[in-house]
Amino acid sequence: MRNYEVLYIIKPDVEEEKVTALVEKFKTLVEEKGAEVTKLDKWGKRRLAYEINKIKDGIYVLMQFKAEPAAAAELDRVMKINDDMVRHMIVREGE
Repeated sequence: MRNYEVLYIIKPDVEEEKVTALVEKFKTLVEEKGAEVTKLDKWGKRRLAYEINKIKDGIYVLMQFKAEPAAAAELDRVMKINDDMVRHMIVREGE
């Protein structure tokens, strides 16, 4: 299993209940693929470094997990098709 870190940004106009549901959805998705979530940290609403599609703020969430590459690929696929996402980046951490 490899160590991964994903930082994703949710649109700022999403309600708090839906943000919590999205965070739980992504956590459950990787756990169902056999991953172990080691850290889940909600940073809250912050200003973006630059404007993306006329959006200036976003809700940042950081998640670290140990998983097989297939779990990270599935997480990437699901995040790409989610309309509430601004950006996401999955990075494989060094050993």
